[in-house]
Amino acid sequence: MSSLPDLVIRGGSVVLPTGQRPADIAVTNGIISAIGSEVRDGAEVIDASDLIVLPGVVDAHVHFNEPGRADWEGWEAGTRGAAAGGVTTVLEMPLNAHPPTTTPAAFDQKLAVASQKALVDFGLWGGLVPNNLDNLQILHQRGVVGFKAFMSHSGIDDFPRVPDGVLAVGLKAAARLGAIVGVHAESQELLDRYVAQPDSSRLSWCRARPPAAEVEAIRRLLVGMRGAGKGVRAHVVHVSCAEGLAEVDAARNKGVSITAETCPHYLAFTEEDFERIGPPLKCAPPIREAATRDALWHEVLAGRVDLIASDHSPCPAADKQKGEDDIRQAWGGVAGIQATLPLLITEGVHERGLSFERLAHLTATSPAQLFGLYPRKGAIAVGADADFALVDPGQRWTLAPEQLQTRSGVSAYLGRAFTGRVVRTIVRGNTVFVDGEVIGRPGLGQFVQPHSHISTIMDMSNGD
Repeated sequence: MSSLPDLVIRGGSVVLPTGQRPADIAVTNGIISAIGSEVRDGAEVIDASDLIVLPGVVDAHVHFNEPGRADWEGWEAGTRGAAAGGVTTVLEMPLNAHPPTTTPAAFDQKLAVASQKALVDFGLWGGLVPNNLDNLQILHQRGVVGFKAFMSHSGIDDFPRVPDGVLAVGLKAAARLGAIVGVHAESQELLDRYVAQPDSSRLSWCRARPPAAEVEAIRRLLVGMRGAGKGVRAHVVHVSCAEGLAEVDAARNKGVSITAETCPHYLAFTEEDFERIGPPLKCAPPIREAATRDALWHEVLAGRVDLIASDHSPCPAADKQKGEDDIRQAWGGVAGIQATLPLLITEGVHERGLSFERLAHLTATSPAQLFGLYPRKGAIAVGADADFALVDPGQRWTLAPEQLQTRSGVSAYLGRAFTGRVVRTIVRGNTVFVDGEVIGRPGLGQFVQPHSHISTIMDMSNGD
């Protein structure tokens, strides 16, 4: 007689790849072992009656700043926020750590710290900067999910932007590896026209980084992709406007392997909110006017956004406060990893008719597929990791300071009312958040890497 499952989640409405339906889920050794209506009890049974069971969020865009800047956020605080937000896997960006993840040694340092401190599973982005093209292959072999490049200044001295020519070479090198390049697409040349403006008002930040800067950069990225040859892939991060998505969509319809994400803060806030909230909402690209936000929602609902990621990027409170009187002095970045699911349920499911199936695709399945983690991550299916976000879809609540996990205590979402709340987060069968409390332990999180890496490396060793 076979042993009992370690865990059974019973009575929930489960969002499966085939659609949403009532089902019970059995978990054995951290893996989903059965899904159906006749799953027997396990060693632990969770009653999910009246709850939606979603695949755990795969957040493809977070900044935790460690090693080197652990007082900014750090892996423990960042993944505590992930756990509280139903996020079970994070893909962390290379630029804010010191040193940035542009060399094998820097990758090894970050992996060591993350392995000790992360409460949820994690992957690591590598960086693409002008002086590290020789390191791309070994970073790929280490297991990075892709290479991040900036077409505008990053704000980090040791993570410079790449000129178009270097980007083109990097795209070609990444294509040979079978790797994807994630691009911050704002044209520095266009932004430079606004730098000398003396205006320190909040809305001046929005005017200084118009949608046209995104559109121009995406067009130039596409030029670079055309010259990079077979296998080139690019992903445009944090697109804030429908015009940028239109460029991506037009290219994709012509067979170009390009994808795009947007972020919850572009779907949640408007320029009026930015004028009121100020520095906690400063980011690049900036928050747009209401019409642009609504157009962005239209693109999400029409299926022209590939995924939604938080771009969680906190800093010390003092670096936000220095921008109260002069917005140019504030660090740019929004602390939002806890708000992704609640915001999308509130504004998407309840207000605009977004389905839970589509929500799961945007936040879990699509990022897992794009970055080579599927089917281990991103879907509720037998054989997949037992990663879940259990959600009470009708619960009304307001994000209070004592609930916020980010180290700085600063977030533009504080005081925002939501309908839909994460009540439990499970990583490989382990509950890391339940009933408002983070209970996961640092070091539980495991490093994940694209499953395509091994085959790509073998192909290269055979002479490509």
